[in-house]
Amino acid sequence: MKSAEKLNITRSLELFKEAKELVPGGVLGARKPSDFIEGEYPIFLESGKGAHLIDVDGNEFIDFLCGYGPIILGYREEEVDEAVIRQLRDKGFCFTLTQPYQNQLAQRLSELVPSSEMSIFLKTGSDGTTASVRIARAYTNRIKVMRCGYHGWHDWSVEMKGGIPEKLYEDVYEFRYNKLGQLEELMAKHGDQTAAIIMTPFGHPNHQKMEEPQPGFLEGVREIATRYGAVLIYDEVRTNFRLSMGGAQQLYAVTPDMSVLGKGMANGYAISAVTGKADVMMAAASKLFISSTFFPNSDGYIAALKTLEILERDRVLDNIWEKGGRFLKRIQAIIDTYNAGAELTGVAPMFYITFKKDQADTYKARRDDFYTQLIRKGIFLHPHHHGYICYRHTEEDLDLAAKAIDEAMAYVSEKYSR
Repeated sequence: MKSAEKLNITRSLELFKEAKELVPGGVLGARKPSDFIEGEYPIFLESGKGAHLIDVDGNEFIDFLCGYGPIILGYREEEVDEAVIRQLRDKGFCFTLTQPYQNQLAQRLSELVPSSEMSIFLKTGSDGTTASVRIARAYTNRIKVMRCGYHGWHDWSVEMKGGIPEKLYEDVYEFRYNKLGQLEELMAKHGDQTAAIIMTPFGHPNHQKMEEPQPGFLEGVREIATRYGAVLIYDEVRTNFRLSMGGAQQLYAVTPDMSVLGKGMANGYAISAVTGKADVMMAAASKLFISSTFFPNSDGYIAALKTLEILERDRVLDNIWEKGGRFLKRIQAIIDTYNAGAELTGVAPMFYITFKKDQADTYKARRDDFYTQLIRKGIFLHPHHHGYICYRHTEEDLDLAAKAIDEAMAYVSEKYSR
């Protein structure tokens, strides 16, 4: 199988060279070139529409990253954008006081999310997870936190510890998803001092296979939290309004005390929420301070209200589960055809293709070759992060993606069988 032709990313590289003189590292965080495959992926994008992206060199891609998750409908979704434009033009969005859309969105969340009785609104997922831990500590008058999964870039949770004194995370303990025994051991030692157990209810660890909950796992965590009087927090930033309208907690029928929502709630507009049981949430009213100049900005509220309306009205999640399920069956059949060492994990709305470790330690090279072939063929998937299905992925998009995955698997299988 012949390799696909390398993309022209000359303009991206020029902009990156310029950026390194203006921004530390050129591009921060999960968007830096080294998080992809350097020299193969574009670094700067020009535009997007539906499920397609165009980079600054004019290369077009079928996108499965969806902005790292916020794009549940599609890029430049006209109905959502027009609602926000009307708000900006006719009423404005940034004021000293709050506009009434706060109440409307809080009411919608209480109708949709099982744990939701009261809500506060912020801008990012990291804002939300950090606020949820602060609320739990204020409510319980305890300090320690048990965590499972990625929860953002703030001091208590970020994996890279540069610039962070140890005392700011020394009371945070990690357990693995689906490892109930690890949590039991931690709580046996620290349970009477534990304010919160914060976890992703669907397993999507960084750089690793995705996991659904094993029978009894979520129920077991719920029982442990209740037994020790700890606040159970679900980080549903990626799963809210994607696995179901009520999130993973509705799908798996286990209700936490608080939930953190974001990403797909507003189809790309900046808003997040901490929502939960009224008695826990009321700690935010009197025991702590959470505030930002931009938290009350109504553009995010308007986008969220319109996005939720569309999700329900057009049965968007049914569409995503149905076509995503068919797509994943095709991908699994392709993986089964070739001896490339690949694995498919996840569920229809969120999936990941990884490569098994092998005795010759070629799995990283196999992975990089596979994803290099995909990006050259115009399929934007990420070697270190799971993909998403959005509403605007068409059957033609999925057919083209499946064909590219088949060809990339054939290339890897042939190359490493020599």
